[in-house]
Amino acid sequence: MNLLLPISVLLTLTACSMAAPAGAQTNAAAAPVRLPAREKLHLYLLMGQSNMAGRGLLGEEDKVPHPRVLMLDTNGVWQVAVEPITHDRPKMLGVGPGLAFGKAMAEKNPAVTIGLVPCAVGGTLLARWRRGGDLYSNAVHRAKLAMKAGSLQGILWHQGESDSKPGLAETYGARMTQMIRDLRADLGTPDLPFVAGQLGEFLYTRKTNNVPEAVTVNDAIARLPKEVPHTGFISVKGLTHKGDQLHFDGASQREMGRRFAAQMLRLTVKPAQP
Repeated sequence: MNLLLPISVLLTLTACSMAAPAGAQTNAAAAPVRLPAREKLHLYLLMGQSNMAGRGLLGEEDKVPHPRVLMLDTNGVWQVAVEPITHDRPKMLGVGPGLAFGKAMAEKNPAVTIGLVPCAVGGTLLARWRRGGDLYSNAVHRAKLAMKAGSLQGILWHQGESDSKPGLAETYGARMTQMIRDLRADLGTPDLPFVAGQLGEFLYTRKTNNVPEAVTVNDAIARLPKEVPHTGFISVKGLTHKGDQLHFDGASQREMGRRFAAQMLRLTVKPAQP
């Protein structure tokens, strides 16, 4: 699709100096897009495991682009965002919360373009997302690459299924808190907003292989705003799985994206002065 956005400065970022990282789309043949001035391109880093990457069934609405929602592919090139925006597992691709989040943010602020930076990889432990881990390093690398063109505004996080087990769930909150501190330090953004999504409540009581430790992880996520400044969390109450009792379905993923947007706006939009 030869689509040029009706905004000013033409810029195509160069390819990453490292091998194409997991967690984003590759499409070397895509036409470059016109980017706005740096302060008008608001960047959001998408981190976590499969429910952030997206496993929901794709619908027609997921293929409809928004003229002010872009994504950074694995070649370091900006593209108009359509699902799937994350290509971590080629045989398991689906809709995640990222695009719905981007569309909701764009509609709330018509003066800016939203730049999504997908980094999520399914089946991953928090250990790989902490400083020194491969996925942490990749996320910081991609964020800094994107920041050449835009302004980093926040991070979305959905992870914890892999840490919902004895010996890991109990320390999840402390380890997530340290990750946030390290990310803010390494990205030079001490007050960077961070919104975490809770795990599906269907994990608690599924008929086989239920995961009671998911309650502990969800409790840690819910406490985050009280323990770390400039953070929020989203409840996934009422959202449903796609039949596997693990991954949210397409409709739930879109709703999760809108809930992420509501929390991000709460953290980033200043109240009007009287």
